[in-house]
Amino acid sequence: MGQQQLLLVVLGILIVGIAILVGIYIFRANAIEAKRNTITNELINLAGLAQQYYLKPTSMGGGGKSFAGWKIPQPLLFTASGRFLASVSSDNVVITGIGNEVVTDKDSIEVQTTVYADSISTAIIH
Repeated sequence: MGQQQLLLVVLGILIVGIAILVGIYIFRANAIEAKRNTITNELINLAGLAQQYYLKPTSMGGGGKSFAGWKIPQPLLFTASGRFLASVSSDNVVITGIGNEVVTDKDSIEVQTTVYADSISTAIIH
């Protein structure tokens, strides 16, 4: 009778341990997904600013049908979610958001948005 009870206790401890590990994994996955969504949202907002610049005439401080000269506004370069970089050409802007949350050992969350005059596309890098 003692061995059977000991076996049940050990089995119970294993099940509880596995349940805790699965819970931690799910919580971490949800935290990463939430941070990725926040960065994507900020990238879409920056893309809207770039398109506004593109459409605004040069006489009003815009690009006059060109993205050349657009920069990420200084207060938005670094946010609570991460940092943002832009690669600007005359016909498109590629904005990369690098999050504070580390996905694997060394890789941070990274999302890239390409902005055109009439469209925006987003790709998840990490």
